[in-house]
Parts: sequence; C-alpha cells; structure tokens
Amino acid sequence: MGLKAESKQLMEKAGVPLVPGYHGAAQDPALLQREADRIGYPVLIKASAGGGGKGMRAVEKSEDFAAALASCQREARNSFGDEAVLVEKYVTRPRHIEIRVFGDTQGNYVYLFERDCSVQRRHQKVLEEAPAPGMTEAMRKRMGEAAVAAARAVNYVGAGTVEFIVEQRGAEMNFFFMEMNTRLQVEHPVTEAITGLDLVEWQLRVAAGQPLPLKQDELRIHGHAIEARICAENPDNNFLPATGTLHVYRKPQATAFERGNVRVDDGVREGDAISPYYDSMIAKLIVHGATREEALARLDEALARTHIVGLSTNVQFLRHVVRSRSFAQADLDTALIQREAAVLFHQDPVGLELAAAAAVAKTLQDEHARPAATRSVRATAGARTAPACAAWNSLSARSR
Repeated sequence: MGLKAESKQLMEKAGVPLVPGYHGAAQDPALLQREADRIGYPVLIKASAGGGGKGMRAVEKSEDFAAALASCQREARNSFGDEAVLVEKYVTRPRHIEIRVFGDTQGNYVYLFERDCSVQRRHQKVLEEAPAPGMTEAMRKRMGEAAVAAARAVNYVGAGTVEFIVEQRGAEMNFFFMEMNTRLQVEHPVTEAITGLDLVEWQLRVAAGQPLPLKQDELRIHGHAIEARICAENPDNNFLPATGTLHVYRKPQATAFERGNVRVDDGVREGDAISPYYDSMIAKLIVHGATREEALARLDEALARTHIVGLSTNVQFLRHVVRSRSFAQADLDTALIQREAAVLFHQDPVGLELAAAAAVAKTLQDEHARPAATRSVRATAGARTAPACAAWNSLSARSR
C-alpha cells in the first residue's frame, strides 16, 4: 500500500473508486505521453513511491508533458530511488479528505470518521480538521465503507489512513482513492478529540492480539477539532525552511482533552536548535470545540499565545489562514492558500489581535453564556468532556 501505482491496482480490484488514469508498470515516455493524451488534460504526474508532494507535476497541455515527466522522474529518482510514475486526471476544485481506519488480527475493521486536510502548501498539509465541513451522513458512510474495503483488501492490521481526493461540482461531491498511509499519522489527535479515544492505546491492544475495543455502531462524533502544524519556515519566502535556536519558546497552556480544549504535541524545548536535517515541524497545536466556530476561535487564541523567537515560523501565517474568508466560511479546496494569497502573505502583524478580537470574543462569550450542561461533550469511550475555555479575558485585555 506504500506504492501509489500498486495500491491503486489493488483498489481497482476491490471496487474502490479511482480517479481516471494510468497506473501500469510500463514506463516508456512515449506510452506515458499517449496515456496522458487519452486521459485528457489537465493531468497530474505522480511518483509511484512518492510522498509529501515530491515527484509531482500538474500538466496543462500535451506539448508540456515530456518536460514535466522528465522533471518528475528526476526528482522521484533522487528522493525515493524509484522513478516510476503514474498519470491521472487532474481534479478541479479538489478537497483532500481522508478516513481513519483500524483493523485487528481477528478480521474486524472500523472507520473512525474523516479529516479534511485540504489546506496545503507545496502539496503538504497545513491545517487538518474533523469532521469535514459539509460532509453528509450518507457520504461519510460511503467513504468509510470504501476505506474499510481498501484495508480489508490487503488484510491490514493496526492504524491506517485511506486518503481520497474529492471533486466538487456544485453541491455534489465525488470521491476517488488517492493513497493509503500505513501509519498513525501526524493529524491523529483531531480524530482522538472528536471520538474521545486514545488511538495509541488501540495500536498497543491490536499489537497484543486483542480485538478492536469498539464496533462501528458504537463510535460517535463529538464536536469539532482542528490541528495546526507549527513549522520553522518563512511563508513569505515560498515557505523556505528556517534554522536557528529557539531562544524563546512559549506555548499556550494545554491540558488533556478530558479537562480542556487545547493540546500541544512537540518534541523541543526552549534553547533547542532547529537544524536543516529533519522535518521543519516544531509542534502540533490542536483545539476542540462544540462547534467549528468555537474551534476556530480557540485556535486563533491559542496561536496568539504561541511565541517563538530565534527563527522564522508560520505562526502568524496560520492566524491569517484561520481568519481568511475562505477558511472561516469552509470554502475549502487545495488551492485555498493561492486563492487567498493577498491576505495571507506579507502582512503586518501589528494589530492582529485587535482585528480578531470581536469575532473571538463573541464566539467564546456565547459559549460561556450556555448552561454548563450543554457545554459538556461526552464521548462513548472514556467519558471525556470539553468545558468552556476561560482564557478570553487576557486576550481581550492585550488587544485593547
């Protein structure tokens, strides 16, 4: 399942929807050109062994295909030691929606709902949220069952994620298998937040030969969660990775989800050095709320309380994304950052908190006004709750 072309051949046999394309083993450039012409432009060339956006090129017309193919193969060979590619129809206005699946050694499978990972830069995820905005119960069931079929087709055991590209045509959404990530994944905390489950515990139980703790009809969605990837990079310089020392590293107060609504996963401390030899991600900031609006307000507040000095980061950029019209209104697709470029890049951070104060205040104060019983979010397993956030006053005071 780690190879895009081979996994798609398996998925085709399992009846999982695929984007029209060529996934064969033959790699003659003339054959690939003919296949691209047959599919119809625009097409997407993707390294079969690739990931993270490497070895991927979009091609708008036939005469550009040969040069794009050579570039893609060269990058794939250097990055993965394998220059094999596949060619697919390029989906317009695509959303990236993935399904968390779990299998055990007894042949049981469940899907733990979806995550929307459409906000991306250089084909790499920036924000992830669950559940996906606009997702209907019928489509959730279809996608979940397709993801389980994918896992079952390879007798998968453990935590995995089946990723789909979703084509938006007006109010209609069609989904197609993209790839399977055979691991827990960076964004697993948003699934934990909305289900109240500890997925690492599930991994250990399955590895010990135990059955899955819950059946599909016992799983529920509670509230909304969003994860922001805080990275050492310069968004205003094409997200160029940054290096340096974390002279100041202050993060928002975080608690486990059963006692609060903010979680920080990191592996660094103040004084640590960020080198060029590893991934640029410094931390994951995860928030949970009863609604998407509450989660957005909490994320903006938590980002405002994140202070890093010593190197460039994307913290302010993330705040701009969260407050952009497209993201706030859930007008999502993988081109959101390009579409909102005018308000996302080269912005003066002065006055940022004041600009956001009114929206954040209203959302969080509305939450405070609700009876305590209605603010409680109880999960099926673990009886986790999400009490109201009480940090607004300090943010408001700073903004004034």
